Amino acid sequence: MAGQIERNVPLECDVLVAGGGVAGLMAAIAAADQGARVIVAEKANSKRSGCGATGNDHFLCYIPEVHGEDPGEFIREMNESQVGGNNDMNLVRRYVAECFERVKDWDAWGVGMREHGDWEFNGHAKPGHLRIWLKYAGKDQKIIFTKQAAARGITILNHHPFTEVITDGDGRAVGGICIDLTQEYPRMQVIRAKSVILATGNANRLFGSKTMGWMFNSAGCPSNVCTGRAAAYRAGARLVNLDLTGNGAGCKYFNRGGKATWIGVYSDMNGRPLGPFVTKPSKEYGDLAGDVWREMFSLKRSQGEPVFMNCSEVSDEDLDYMLWGLTNEGNVGTLDHLKEEGFDFRKHMVEFDGKEGGGIGGGIDISVDAECTVSGLFAAGDETGNFRADMGGAATFGHIAGISAAKYSEAGRIVEAEHMAVVEERAAHYSRILERKADTATPSWKEINVAIQQVMTDYCGSDVRSEHLLTTGLRHLKRIQEKAKDVHCADGHEFMRCLEVEDLALVGELAFCSAMERKETRGKHNRVDYPFTNPMLNNKFVVIQKGEAGPEVDWRDKITN
Repeated sequence: MAGQIERNVPLECDVLVAGGGVAGLMAAIAAADQGARVIVAEKANSKRSGCGATGNDHFLCYIPEVHGEDPGEFIREMNESQVGGNNDMNLVRRYVAECFERVKDWDAWGVGMREHGDWEFNGHAKPGHLRIWLKYAGKDQKIIFTKQAAARGITILNHHPFTEVITDGDGRAVGGICIDLTQEYPRMQVIRAKSVILATGNANRLFGSKTMGWMFNSAGCPSNVCTGRAAAYRAGARLVNLDLTGNGAGCKYFNRGGKATWIGVYSDMNGRPLGPFVTKPSKEYGDLAGDVWREMFSLKRSQGEPVFMNCSEVSDEDLDYMLWGLTNEGNVGTLDHLKEEGFDFRKHMVEFDGKEGGGIGGGIDISVDAECTVSGLFAAGDETGNFRADMGGAATFGHIAGISAAKYSEAGRIVEAEHMAVVEERAAHYSRILERKADTATPSWKEINVAIQQVMTDYCGSDVRSEHLLTTGLRHLKRIQEKAKDVHCADGHEFMRCLEVEDLALVGELAFCSAMERKETRGKHNRVDYPFTNPMLNNKFVVIQKGEAGPEVDWRDKITN
């Protein structure tokens, strides 16, 4: 490709939503219900995009008639679950107060929230404890949300990946830049907006998968590559908890979600249970070992022992229930593979392993109203770094972000965002990539992406970290960033990927800086040079934002009341 990037005529709206996943569509719907004119910029197609593209079957939800009028026990279970530990408590309280309303919305819209007759809580649970994960049928949820958006007159720009927040001279968000990939050559699309909501999802493809080099074998949507985090950072917003990493468990070599959907027991190759929670398959509880004992897989591997999911004692009724759940979770490919290979759940066990490629656990620092530290900029879903509740979090804080942005926009005004300095800077940068000719001396986006994954996995992974590893890894990453300045593309699709790897490298750098700042071992942040957990750092979050000389790292208190 050669030539300057062409520009479309600017568009206008009250609220611009970056990303058409669950959080993005929920934000758009809520903003439109407040009377706002809304544009959603989506990289793929909103009917099948984001981490909820092919479904989900668990929604963290507090229902008073199920859990009791006092949410205290629910909150304790939530804080001790796989999504707890790094949430600001004011966000948790607001989530608990509003999540059931979003469940009722989904139920009214046609998502199967009561597929078996009533509210049903199964999986991700400790025996004898409150069950907090609502089981639902989410296979077609994105199609339903897209219809709801269309009914409200929301403009959805499919194949328009969001790349940049536009701010004015006062540092306020006044629009965004997207890349129009609907034509033969990419075009730059500026959107003027009174407020912007970032909902571009998790930081997938930052760390390598179990099948290194096969970048799209990812536990979440592989097109979610931290664009919102990078754009927020460049706009001056504060990021939080980038020292953390996220991973899980699943069928070996199949980086897919749904470990709590499996009704079985983690076992050795002789069928003996490995964890302390269950010895027989339980539809109600699952086997929590995969949630709370992430080291099980690496420990057993170091002992020369593989880990299996043993479903051989599941009843016929519960087996059908499990297959229904896995289908709604989007695990159809896994099930098809097992069927093709002649797998029999009664005779065979499925080998499980820790998943890689889960990205970082942190993101944009938001207020209880989903507002970032940049005026007029909001964020929701996996994009955020101080609250996590997975699908429920995307739904609930997406809704909160939409209302907040719409209310903010009531007093705002449209400015000609296309005349801001960042637009010319990015246009020049995009043009340089398009003008670059491919040859053996210039790297492709795939080479850059694989190199980033290798460095992040080896030097900033969750198994082992140290000052020397982090320093060496950051040095390698900076070299990759230099080489990425010569990256080339052959078409619009590759042009989008070139921009993605730049953002991946940037967020990787911020993760290295954050991890170096936390000089202790805490959770999956395993510093072998600081092997203890420092009680002086309890309830302390690492934050990072753009300074005049580069990333500036600091600390803030976790909100605990």
